[in-house]
Amino acid sequence: MKVILTAILVLLLSCSWQGRRLEGYLYLRLSSNPTTLDPALVVDVTGGSIGAKIFNGLVRFDKDLNIVPDIAERWTISKDGRLYTFYLRHGIRFSNGREVDANDFKYSFERVLNPETRSPNTWVLDKIKGSKDFIEKRADGISGIIVEDKYTLKIVIDEPFAPFLSLLCMTAAYVIPKEEVKKWGVDFSTHPSGTGPFVLEEWRHNQHLRLSAREDYFEDKPKIKGIIYRIIPEELTTIAEFESGNIDVITIPASEFRRYSESPKWKGLIANALGINTYYLGFNCERPPFNNPLLRKAVSHAIDRDKIFRTIYEGRGILASGPVPPMLRNWPRLNGVYPYNPEKARSLLRDAGYPVGDSTLREGLRIKIYLTADQEVLDILEVIQDYLMDVGIKAELKQLEWSAYKEAINKGEPDAFWIGWWADYPDPENFLFPLFHSSNLGPGGNRSRFIDPLIDSMIEKGQRSMDRKKRDEYYSKAEKHIVEAAPWVFFWHRTEYTVRQPWVKNYTIYPIYSIDKGMEIRF
Repeated sequence: MKVILTAILVLLLSCSWQGRRLEGYLYLRLSSNPTTLDPALVVDVTGGSIGAKIFNGLVRFDKDLNIVPDIAERWTISKDGRLYTFYLRHGIRFSNGREVDANDFKYSFERVLNPETRSPNTWVLDKIKGSKDFIEKRADGISGIIVEDKYTLKIVIDEPFAPFLSLLCMTAAYVIPKEEVKKWGVDFSTHPSGTGPFVLEEWRHNQHLRLSAREDYFEDKPKIKGIIYRIIPEELTTIAEFESGNIDVITIPASEFRRYSESPKWKGLIANALGINTYYLGFNCERPPFNNPLLRKAVSHAIDRDKIFRTIYEGRGILASGPVPPMLRNWPRLNGVYPYNPEKARSLLRDAGYPVGDSTLREGLRIKIYLTADQEVLDILEVIQDYLMDVGIKAELKQLEWSAYKEAINKGEPDAFWIGWWADYPDPENFLFPLFHSSNLGPGGNRSRFIDPLIDSMIEKGQRSMDRKKRDEYYSKAEKHIVEAAPWVFFWHRTEYTVRQPWVKNYTIYPIYSIDKGMEIRF
């Protein structure tokens, strides 16, 4: 098999991309065409990562995960934790040349919350006073967004909410120019313009995106002329293009991890960082068969996650015990809740009323698992498929291109699905509220369509508490109940491994995608 793969790689190298490299541009790879670059609509890491280079918000995270000024040069918070006053820098300009002022933030936030925008990100800003009346069309504006003067913006929230400043670091809270939205209409998603260090010059769908550095960015000039994101779905083609020097940095796929790690040429150019993420097999808990918790627990016991993690996944990360990543958890991990135990899985299947055994497989449980068109994911899911077959569950795998996949899981089409969630901000709440609260079904993040009033209540109490210890108590209880209810099979927290070309300097992997504005990297 190794000989065949090497031959394929040599063949791909011989016919790799012959496009002329633009001098001073960084070449990166995307596995799929971005769905949108409109901040109101972005819900994935790809869109968020590119958006961070085109837009800015009031505040942002630095590399140590501190909240620091972005367009707001400073801010104050009232003693009762409900009034935020932001003082904007003077002279910040959109890429069309117009200066940003407080009215632009008011417009941008109201646009996210306007039902006509159909934003899946309303949860980011709906803590603002008056937003619910605005969303439900009982008010023409949002009373909690107040433009004090051109450079002063006041935001009042309904009640104290500890992660509110973190929410304002998210893509949905970026400022956009009203006149460009009016000009492009729905096509603003492919013609975005903001205040960021780069502008989108060209987007050839399913081929590449070209971002060029701004000369007038308010913090500093990027040290590269621009970034070209090449869209290459296939892993083997990506490897060939990288080794031909046509891509500057790639994420190392599991299938190539050992080769790069042991290569004298490449091992010194590998970087890694534990990401704030969780990968999981999600169940559709809203309808049969997985509205039955016995079946969800049966699947959890049927899969040897540890073996998959150590072998196919090459141990690149930490095995998960629940949804909250270790970097964010100030409470002990829950060990051994669903150990690999096929006999236990069969017993739970029988308790749920499903026959078990090869001879009765035709009458047994049949499910559809959706996944993206990604070879590494397919390799993992084929092993999971075998484990499920072993206990009498026949799983059909359905691969879809990213946009179609996202639409399908947002609508609740599959019985189960494979996906990962990456932090928008470094708070346990970001791995609980969007993913498990009943108000966020579908595109809001709760794609397992899991509803539990007790867990809703614990998450809400944690959100309202300004005391970190108290918040952690609520969040740890919520996580424990979630694990017991098994809306997911919790797989792992991924460590990101990349390899770069020797001419790329100052390349850094950040734990949250929005931190990387492309300012440090150089040749």
